[in-house]
Amino acid sequence: MVQTADHPQNSSEYLVHHTILATWLLWLVGGLYIAGPVLGCLLGLQALYFYYIGPNLPESKRLPAPHWSISAWLIAMTIMLVILIAGHLNFSLGTGATIKSAIGWAKGWLLIALFIFAGAVLPIRREIVYRAICRTGKYTILLLPLFLVAPFVGLPATLWVSPLQIIGGSGPEYFATILYTLEPGSGAPRWQFFAPWSPAAGMVGLVYLICACQEKDRRWRNWGIAAALAMILLSQSRLALVGLIMIAPIPLLFGQVTRSFLWFLILPIVLLSGWFAVDILEALNLAKSEFSGARADSTRVRETLGRIAVERWQAEAFWFGHGVVERGPHLVEYMPIGSHHSWYGLLFVKGLLGLLALATPLMITLALLLQSALTSRLGQTGLAMAMLLLMYSFGENLESLAYLYWPALLLIGMALQHRSRRQAAS
Repeated sequence: MVQTADHPQNSSEYLVHHTILATWLLWLVGGLYIAGPVLGCLLGLQALYFYYIGPNLPESKRLPAPHWSISAWLIAMTIMLVILIAGHLNFSLGTGATIKSAIGWAKGWLLIALFIFAGAVLPIRREIVYRAICRTGKYTILLLPLFLVAPFVGLPATLWVSPLQIIGGSGPEYFATILYTLEPGSGAPRWQFFAPWSPAAGMVGLVYLICACQEKDRRWRNWGIAAALAMILLSQSRLALVGLIMIAPIPLLFGQVTRSFLWFLILPIVLLSGWFAVDILEALNLAKSEFSGARADSTRVRETLGRIAVERWQAEAFWFGHGVVERGPHLVEYMPIGSHHSWYGLLFVKGLLGLLALATPLMITLALLLQSALTSRLGQTGLAMAMLLLMYSFGENLESLAYLYWPALLLIGMALQHRSRRQAAS
């Protein structure tokens, strides 16, 4: 049978393809928060099963051994659990709280490693991911008029909160069917699509944009790009706009890096940058001030949450953290300490060792994919996704959104494993 981009060829591709296509249906019933962890577990178990029966399979059908960088993710995220238990023991939080936190770890940090592992070893073609995202983009564009008119014709912002919330999560927003939100200060509408909040929709939009740009069929590519841009722009997320300028073009730029005309183009820009360095720095400082002032209250809350997290981490739980998330004071609108920032959150909940458990595999991944991006198109896509994770680690808690951006994790795993295959073949 001829393999085509829009037809899954095995059970792994079927699971990935149809889960992406079901995005809007899952959003409607409040099932997205459940679907991500379920898919990650199914793919992980499927990989373990094929490893178990591998000796009885023809050599061509056996799964490859994961690259050591994939193992680094699995080991680091397992260490996260050990650190979590140590933090609970240090503060005598009890068995019930430990079990609850371990479940949260499985739905977040472990999920990140599982999807990277699955992308590396399972026979999932990246074209399946690209096409499914573009098809979902078509559904997004068709639904877009409903979202745009909703705040102006009196439709409720939240249609309903799914009873699936009883399963548990960080809050009702993960299970809510929300058409739009209103900015507290201005009352202007803001859209979050199928994400729990608007900046998360911007992050997903960037993942979808990078994938859509890799789609070979122009018709589907246009659907995917249009939907991704709509998500990025209508989310009104400052971080998403930065990613649109700095992260999304990475595959294109690295794809041209071996062409001499690009270096002739860059050389005068570098020379002029040195000549006008002082003016450029002043302009960047002004842009930074305007960027922070666009939502001054949000910036203030984020900075205060980070400051509280660092101060309490240093004073109370340096190595293993506090073990659990705590609500902040009225000053930060009772938001969780360390939220909106993966590194502050890790310091507070899991201490310095928890921060290193994320930083180590992430830095390894960036270093390997930076090298791979010079010669491989998949490496360029994987690097863009890894850079996206790094950027959003300073504005979101990565573990809480893994159930949404998991296609990016699959592609990171594929890119890391592809690099090892290229090295073995050379």
